[in-house]
Amino acid sequence: MKALRTLSVTSELPAELEGLRTLAYNLRWTWNAETRDLFEALDPRAYEESNRNPVVQLGMVPARRYSEVAADPKFRSALEDCLADLDTYMTSERWFQKEVPAAPAIAYFSMEFGITPTLPIYSGGLGILAGDHLKSASDLGVDLIGVGLLYQWGYFSQSLNREGWQQENYKQNVTEDLAVVPVTDADGDQVCVNVTFPGERIITIALWKAQVGRISLLLLDTNVEGNDEGARQITDRLYGGDHFHRIEQEIVLGIGGVRAVERFAELEGRRERDVFHLNEGHAGFLGLERIGQLMGKGLSFDAALTKTRAGSVFTTHTPVPAGIDRFDAGQLRHFLDADGNGISRLVPNLPVEAALALGVEDGGQIFNMAHMGFRLSQRSNGVAKLHGETSRRMFKDLYPGFDEAEVPITSITNGVHRRTWISRPMDALYKSVFGDIDLSARSDWSQLGTLSDKALLDVRNTLRANLVERAREDVRRSWVRRGAHPGELGWVDSVLDPNVLTIGFARRVSTYKRLTLMLSQPERLREILLNEERPVQIVVAGKAHPADYPGKEFMQRLVQFADDHGVRHRIVFLADYDIRMAQYLVSGSDVWLNNPIRPEEASGTSGMKVALNGGLTFSTSDGWWDEMATDDAGWTIETVDIEDRAERDRLEAESLYNILENRIVPLFYDRDESGVPAKWLQMVRNSLVEIAPKVTATRMVRDYVEQLYAPASQSVALFANDEGLSHEFAEYKQRLAQGWGGVSVRDVEDSVNGDVLAVSASVELGEIHADDVQVQLVVGSANEDGELEDPITVAMTQGVDGRYAAEHPLETLGSVGYTVRAVPSHRVLAHTAELGLVHVAQ
Repeated sequence: MKALRTLSVTSELPAELEGLRTLAYNLRWTWNAETRDLFEALDPRAYEESNRNPVVQLGMVPARRYSEVAADPKFRSALEDCLADLDTYMTSERWFQKEVPAAPAIAYFSMEFGITPTLPIYSGGLGILAGDHLKSASDLGVDLIGVGLLYQWGYFSQSLNREGWQQENYKQNVTEDLAVVPVTDADGDQVCVNVTFPGERIITIALWKAQVGRISLLLLDTNVEGNDEGARQITDRLYGGDHFHRIEQEIVLGIGGVRAVERFAELEGRRERDVFHLNEGHAGFLGLERIGQLMGKGLSFDAALTKTRAGSVFTTHTPVPAGIDRFDAGQLRHFLDADGNGISRLVPNLPVEAALALGVEDGGQIFNMAHMGFRLSQRSNGVAKLHGETSRRMFKDLYPGFDEAEVPITSITNGVHRRTWISRPMDALYKSVFGDIDLSARSDWSQLGTLSDKALLDVRNTLRANLVERAREDVRRSWVRRGAHPGELGWVDSVLDPNVLTIGFARRVSTYKRLTLMLSQPERLREILLNEERPVQIVVAGKAHPADYPGKEFMQRLVQFADDHGVRHRIVFLADYDIRMAQYLVSGSDVWLNNPIRPEEASGTSGMKVALNGGLTFSTSDGWWDEMATDDAGWTIETVDIEDRAERDRLEAESLYNILENRIVPLFYDRDESGVPAKWLQMVRNSLVEIAPKVTATRMVRDYVEQLYAPASQSVALFANDEGLSHEFAEYKQRLAQGWGGVSVRDVEDSVNGDVLAVSASVELGEIHADDVQVQLVVGSANEDGELEDPITVAMTQGVDGRYAAEHPLETLGSVGYTVRAVPSHRVLAHTAELGLVHVAQ
């Protein structure tokens, strides 16, 4: 019989249990095991059926069960303990309050944030990194506000069809099911900000807040009543649509985000933000909005740009040009929407052509968001040491006349949030050594070297068994979705083996990550997997971008290999990779395989999560592993630097196979009479002591605070304490731009007295003041081409004869070279190369 109508029945949370709502709406539960235990104990069935989403779960718990737990002293005590712990966490002084003088106030902008699967506003590595950044900033007590978009659909869930092709499935986000609340004003109305698109089209942006521990994450939403249909769709899908749609999203994030932060800080009584962090070029429009606001207060464009740059930090995450947002300059000009005087209607007071000049390339036809990010930010960084080098090479043309090493792009290596990614059994091992102390500000983990073989082996065996159990569930579910009948899936019960060496490989499936490198010699791989005495099993997961057909082909090749070569019990592909799957995959893998094309992996963080859980790294020398690689704690696949890509792949695959067969497999199965792989476990201890403390996101955030945020805040303070400084520096830049052609360094003389090099030179400055420049002696070893290697710069001083002179001790043997140059000098400058001006002696 068909129902006349259907009703949605939910339970009312009793007043005495209202604290559960407090816990549910602070996403600290995602890394606080005791709080998750509390929600599971509340109602295990509702916990699982809600997809472990406490916000949804609270409406699924029957009233009878609420009555039971309200009367249960044990449950009530656990609830009070969790609330007290959260209160202490939220209010106590932490590293930032104790150790950072003149602490900066930061706004952190990112297109995606990966915090929990129950808040699906992320796709992959960039989002996970941003989520871990917020969590670790919270642990450290950093004064930071996050800014992102609240997507209506988020990213896709993944399944496979019978032929192994990726299928994308989208599910609409319902705000009532998310741990977000509207930002409201004194009257209780949701706060909105506006941006004005061409044609006087006003886009209203509603503000939501997710609480991530101590950090407020503002999420911007254009799906607002009153907006036209096109406007409502701006925040529809993460990375959805064409370039036009992407520009709209980035305008909402950058321009709308600045306005949202200001409104939120005003409502909450928070400090104004003095540092703005652009996590990739997507957030670049925030700099234009800040310039426009400063120009509205009477500053010139150059003066406003100077002040904006002082407080801006830009992080680039891509080592390849294809990963950068590049738009048709005409599209940007359309959105900036100049009036009859060339002033933008999108950003009031902003001169359109001056703004476009920050990012145009290719003769003004293309607008490069990364170029704008660098030009808007006085401090910028890559996300690993090698990536910093690659970025300096990629963007050196922005700083003409300077060697790559002097391009002002530093590096801060990514990290991962320990509490999110460490398994409970492994965390118990940490606690057995350190006790229940906060490791967020501790870098010496040498005590982990005292862990016994038995303790380590027991935990590693447990974690591997957990992975096997979960993988079997996922494989069965995947095959049912591929069209298999449950009755034909009995073989799934023998997929993987809890006692076999397990290799994990999971990440976004793009061509440079080379998912199929392991398939280069299919029969050889098959023999390795099926070896009777020393078998190997591989667990693979990852999503390809919906438009990445080559990536999808890679994925299908691997799935078909597993289906067709009699190895489906030894190699499996787990569909719908997300944070939750990653947590058991990174903890259960003995070895993490990573074989991108060097240097096309900016950093990578999956292997870092494995290291925290006692797994070992097997990687090409790329990303974070390039700077941390050690034979004591992992294995490095040989890099073959040749033009022929097919031959390079063949040779690097050969290295992969050889290391796996001859070093990794024997070491894992070499056991004493008690079945203990002592040498393997020693490598695990080495990794925990040498690698693990370096890959935490708390280390990363401390580096950002000390190396970028605090110096940026100090630069902002310079302008706050000297109202005329921005005008002064704008005039300084103009003076140098007009007069730099008249600068020359000539008549250079040198002498060597013992082991001291003495150099002098005449410097013609033309119309430029002597105080505007610094004359430098640059000394280093000279290679066969006469290029200086690892040069040292020494400031030269002007003598009474007008010549500049300096001395430098010669501390190395061999060929030594030097030159003399003139560079800008001003207290506002953070880097010698910042203005791209230099004159070197000819």
